[in-house]
Amino acid sequence: MAEEGQVISCHTVEAWNEHLQKENESKKLVVVDFTASWCGPCRFIAPILADFAKRMPNVTFLKVDVDELKSVAEDWAVEAMPTFVFLKEGKLVDKVVGAKKEELERTIAKHAIASASA
Repeated sequence: MAEEGQVISCHTVEAWNEHLQKENESKKLVVVDFTASWCGPCRFIAPILADFAKRMPNVTFLKVDVDELKSVAEDWAVEAMPTFVFLKEGKLVDKVVGAKKEELERTIAKHAIASASA
């Protein structure tokens, strides 16, 4: 398992399911970055996401390469990269499509506060 304060890459469906199960039980906000190695905006937002992970240890950040885990991307209806899905206890609570730093930060803050007070 990875440490707090970093983005955790899921390279297998098993790893994805394991992280999802663990985070469902923790009740923390989970932000999943659906990305692709060939996607310019994904490369732009990656260091920003890493910075968020360092500053927000109460939020879990997962990264899924859509080419590596096509079935996972399909399960979450990912059609464009980057797509960020926000999960709480395994349920989709929000979604941001595109490398939109401000919107991403606002959405994380909104749901992280809600989960801290739950």
